[in-house]
Amino acid sequence: MMKDYVGIVEKLIDFLKGQSKKRGFQSAVFGLSGGIDSAVVAILCQKAFFEHSHALLMPSIQSSKQSLEDALMLCKLFNISYTILPLEKMQQGFLGTLGGLSDNPLRMGNLCARLRMICLYDYAFTHHSLVIGTSNKSERMLGYGTIFGDLACGVNPIGNLYKTDIYEIAKVLEMPQKILDKAPSADLYEGQSDEKELGFSYEVLDRIMIFLESGYSQEEILDEGLSKEALELVLSRMQTMEFKRKMPELAL
Repeated sequence: MMKDYVGIVEKLIDFLKGQSKKRGFQSAVFGLSGGIDSAVVAILCQKAFFEHSHALLMPSIQSSKQSLEDALMLCKLFNISYTILPLEKMQQGFLGTLGGLSDNPLRMGNLCARLRMICLYDYAFTHHSLVIGTSNKSERMLGYGTIFGDLACGVNPIGNLYKTDIYEIAKVLEMPQKILDKAPSADLYEGQSDEKELGFSYEVLDRIMIFLESGYSQEEILDEGLSKEALELVLSRMQTMEFKRKMPELAL
């Protein structure tokens, strides 16, 4: 059954308004990478908060130049207030004290994700703003995110929407085709691609997760023509990465 994405957009905007009021905030801040997830959140925030929303564009040493250009294009097209905050000096500070960072792209990527969240929460403290998350349900379920990095936020309007839903919502929001056509990437290091690392497209992975959510057995999912390897990947990541979706365990 086709989802009512126009209605979903309206609900997401109402969610942002309601949550900010409930928590005592009148403004919002979010990270804008130039990718589709943060672009969708940016437009939703603009519609919910108008001039009281602000984007932080935080390019790293290894992120692509195109990402910053796409983020700037979106800000200008939708009249989104923004600040460019390069991470280079912060990264260099860590490179000088922690050995091996530059030799491990994933480690550096996780560092950048956490540096961006430090910047967001510092801005939020200074301007009494609510930090808005940009991680979709596919990423959360597969553990494809950094704890205390991109997974951190005050509220997350797209946290219960699969990646394939994000694309449909982006169309409703009249997202530029240039952003719609980009390969999904956290832009944590040069050439990084979500689907390349996972080994399967989000369309395939989302279908499997939706079937699992609907109570399908593994045999029934395979009968739908989906590969056993993709199913095993989803089941494995959902189990081993569950800790990323929970608060730390407390004694007593």
